[in-house]
Amino acid sequence: MGIFKSILAKLGFGGDKDEVAQSNAPSGAGPTSTSTPASTPATAPANSASPAAPAAPAAISVVDVVAKLEALAQSSPEKLNWKASIVDLMKLLGMDSSLDARKALATELGCPADKMGDSAQMNMWLHKTVLKKLADNGGNIPANLLD
Repeated sequence: MGIFKSILAKLGFGGDKDEVAQSNAPSGAGPTSTSTPASTPATAPANSASPAAPAAPAAISVVDVVAKLEALAQSSPEKLNWKASIVDLMKLLGMDSSLDARKALATELGCPADKMGDSAQMNMWLHKTVLKKLADNGGNIPANLLD
């Protein structure tokens, strides 16, 4: 998912996942398998004794999309309505919001063919779908924006 993956990355989804993957890779990789188990038991009791340890991965997976977009909107010289417009949402993220780019994103996300011929219908479908997919990936999208 090229364009949508870029949206995720710009909102911090990709960075968090990469950090988790990077932090897991050294502990999971085992070129020195004898040293890894020796360090793991020493840290495992400390982590299991702390109730915050299981909560940390959950916090990483949740992205405060609204706060990030509101902060971007505040600092933007343009008045962009990301809550209603896919064009404004893409502009706010510094992405190409041209019709061609939106058509490519719509195709990527599986927009029905009948909506692809009408840019207004495609834009409405695309906006709702992007917000739903952000929510599906751990973003905190308010219910009123998903209806």
